Amino acid sequence: MVRKLLGGSPSEYALLKSHPDERFFGVQLADRQPDSLAEAARIAESRGARFVDLNCGCPIHEITRRGLGASLLRKPSRLGRLIEAMRKAVSVPVTVKLRAGWSENETNVSTVARVCEESGAAAIAIHGRTREQRYSKAADWDLIGRVAAERGVPVIGNGDILTPYEARERMARSGVRSVMLARGALIKPWLFREIKTGHTWLPSPEERFSLVWRLLEMMREHFGVDERGRKRTLRFLPWHLNFLCRYLPLPEEEYAERARQHPLLQSRLEKPTPASPLERLLGDGRPETHVRFSEELVASAGAEEALERCRLLAASLPEDGGGGELEVARSEVAG
Repeated sequence: MVRKLLGGSPSEYALLKSHPDERFFGVQLADRQPDSLAEAARIAESRGARFVDLNCGCPIHEITRRGLGASLLRKPSRLGRLIEAMRKAVSVPVTVKLRAGWSENETNVSTVARVCEESGAAAIAIHGRTREQRYSKAADWDLIGRVAAERGVPVIGNGDILTPYEARERMARSGVRSVMLARGALIKPWLFREIKTGHTWLPSPEERFSLVWRLLEMMREHFGVDERGRKRTLRFLPWHLNFLCRYLPLPEEEYAERARQHPLLQSRLEKPTPASPLERLLGDGRPETHVRFSEELVASAGAEEALERCRLLAASLPEDGGGGELEVARSEVAG
């Protein structure tokens, strides 16, 4: 949020920090004033951003009622002026994130994308749903493809990517330069590697637990291990577990054809019966379980202790861990 950033908000400045391993770090900005966006873009560039992006995709009412996010889709001329101001302020590329439109009756992404390119956007990402649809219904990759064919700058497709074979099929169908991941990467953080290698990884429960433990280690590194750091970890870790628990093994040979007909992220898929208490814990969708899971992890000195604690927790849980189907994950992710 540019307003908070220019006001010196520590929580906003924290979002401008990158890890040494991030070779291509970008910053997305949300505002409606050219001068403010220009200044925020300069700050982002000075903090190491390799590109700056304008958020025109966030559907959340608290954002759109202020004239930010997806509401800018209704004002292409203003959007063009914002991009021009950002482009003049920085030497790094300026990109923009769009949705299909405001509503099904206002699906104007083709016009908006043209204005973005003419105003200097170096690339355009398109979420294939309208603001009113938010995260319901399947993303319209045919619409994304039509816009990609019209534009001279790279177009990046976004919406409902959960597997490498879905990414491959959507790219081939639409002709986009790349894909953007959101909920799929929260459910399967290894999805990036799957897309890079072209192979689906089907981790064991122990491998999935190791990934959760690594997430805790990174939170300790970032937030610290004092009482304040523990509280912050216990705030964020259950949120991540709410996505990680939605993982299902989806081998290509079994699900590729179904995924071509309808995205797996938008499908109600039957969960297999857990083969062990640990697997049941990892797939438990109840918020109270996520809190208890997080507390056991935070209380552990090492991975072996954490695994033993969590096995005991798993053995104490009722077997009904939140339903037998993969439901569409609710998301607080803007855009």
